[in-house]
Amino acid sequence: MAERHYWYLVAYDIRSPKRWRRAYKIITGYGDRVQYSLFRCWLTQRQREKLRWQLEEVLTEEDDLLLIQLSAQCIRNLALYNRPNAWQQWESGYRIF
Repeated sequence: MAERHYWYLVAYDIRSPKRWRRAYKIITGYGDRVQYSLFRCWLTQRQREKLRWQLEEVLTEEDDLLLIQLSAQCIRNLALYNRPNAWQQWESGYRIF
């Protein structure tokens, strides 16, 4: 049986350019960049935990990380109060090897 996927917003504030590059490379394997330090990711619970684990290996105490699960209603309403194409519909997902 397939696991359920959810949309997540992943935001981070990383003080070191070296750690930032490493984190950026990790997150790009899981989702799309929305803004400079904000990604949207279509993940299962297992993928979310794997992403967190990989990022925790890179980040230090001075860095910040925030993962926010978005409800289906939040996604439906995005078009109502944002610019056109601010959140393009996409649900095919990424394959992580």
